[in-house]
Amino acid sequence: MAILPILTKDEIQLMKKACQLAARTLEHVEKYIRVGITTNEIDQIIHDYTLSHGAQPSPLGYHGYPKSSCTSVNEVVCHGVPDETILKEGDIINVDVTSYLNGFHGDTSKTYFVGNKINENVRELVQVAYDCMMKGIEEVHPKNRTGDIGFAIDKYCTRKGFTTVKEIGGHGIGKKFHDEPFVPSFGKKGKGDPLIPWRCLTVEPMINETGASIKEIDIPNSSIKWYVTGDKTLSAQFEHTILVTDMGYEILTLP
Repeated sequence: MAILPILTKDEIQLMKKACQLAARTLEHVEKYIRVGITTNEIDQIIHDYTLSHGAQPSPLGYHGYPKSSCTSVNEVVCHGVPDETILKEGDIINVDVTSYLNGFHGDTSKTYFVGNKINENVRELVQVAYDCMMKGIEEVHPKNRTGDIGFAIDKYCTRKGFTTVKEIGGHGIGKKFHDEPFVPSFGKKGKGDPLIPWRCLTVEPMINETGASIKEIDIPNSSIKWYVTGDKTLSAQFEHTILVTDMGYEILTLP
């Protein structure tokens, strides 16, 4: 396993700035998420906001990925590519942004409701996705391992009647956009990679309505794939970038 370098105090401050920009980007774009907007328009808003604050959108050009953000609507699990899809009343959309600023990447995502006519079961799915992220974050501690994060997420999710996506998860982050360790949404207590102070990772559980297998779809001219639920049921996700500290954790992408 590759070992992420421990961040210095100065590097932590730079990492925080990148993460705060990502958080503000989500806050900015939220005002525009409404019935009738396209995911391409959302992406352009994110692109322009990022550049106007002296940063670059990390996804753009990453392994050939063609856009500045990921917009995953309804049954899209993750890595949804912005296009001319028009948001409709009752949709949900996960918007995933990463800001590259001063040599560091800050990564965060949120699932939004589109319009006001949202089914209660959909509201529950989205709330459980958020709660699963927080349950996982609460396990970030230098005495724990990635399996402790995954165990807490999967236990809570299963009790609520939903399913965690096991093939995709969080990751180390810092000077590199994606790095070790893999941060799963399932696992066993005390297993997996150790959580080492002064390194950063993302906690980003993807929660599905059913246990149907997910489908992998190619993105032209890119090694990145996007994923949908096999039965077209819904998927929701939230993500924060976390700093492991000597006593626990700090969420760097809180607005």
